[in-house]
Amino acid sequence: MDTDIDRAAELADELASWAAAQMLARPRSLATKVHPADIVTDADERIEEYVRARIAEVFPGHGVVGEEAAATLAAPGLPTWYVDPIDGTTNFASGLGWSSFSLALADDAGPLLGLVADPYRNEVFTGRRGAGARLNGAAIRCTARASLDGNVVLTEWNSHRPWPGAFEMIEALADRYCTVRVMGSSALSLANLAAGRAVAVVLGSYHPVDCMAGALIAAEAGALLDTSRPATGGVLAAAPGAAADQLAAILPAADEPRPARG
Repeated sequence: MDTDIDRAAELADELASWAAAQMLARPRSLATKVHPADIVTDADERIEEYVRARIAEVFPGHGVVGEEAAATLAAPGLPTWYVDPIDGTTNFASGLGWSSFSLALADDAGPLLGLVADPYRNEVFTGRRGAGARLNGAAIRCTARASLDGNVVLTEWNSHRPWPGAFEMIEALADRYCTVRVMGSSALSLANLAAGRAVAVVLGSYHPVDCMAGALIAAEAGALLDTSRPATGGVLAAAPGAAADQLAAILPAADEPRPARG
């Protein structure tokens, strides 16, 4: 692959810094796409437009897949970038400080580079295939806590709805004294797993634009990724050890329909 990975990482850092500055200002305009809960702001569009322009300038021929505009196909033999200008737009539009800028680079072998930026806490999570994960330049690893009991699992809704089986999973985790949080940004949830702030992340759906960067960072921090659970087409990412095994045992039951309560 004809890509300078160090130059790509430099560009990703530059774009994250620029995007974070845009996100720290409130949006000037809001619109909806498919339905009233599917929000887009002027900042989403402005950030993605800028990212696409800079990638085209620095790496002509690279592909770009984004949240707000049509995909640009990569030239033969060249990689593709995946950008979510604001993952957690609903939080951003509402003034809730939990959303992120997500950027990944992938070649024929899979994800190569990932970056998730949290402008509200001035944190930038990065990962390179085979080279580990970092937070603001310092190496990070998943938590060593061995069990679900007394710990935190992060999940996200599919758009504005719980994914099928989500409530059953939450109940099963509560029976283990495990707390579930729905924060509103899949990328940031995965990045925080990498930093050891949760024992697992369970997503009911996986979209490369908002999940690829975070999933690579989590994997490079030692997380185990299972794309067979949940059965809704999502991903289970968990710190290695008992917590991963315990969640794997819970999710198949959560995926199966339960009798209606009387």
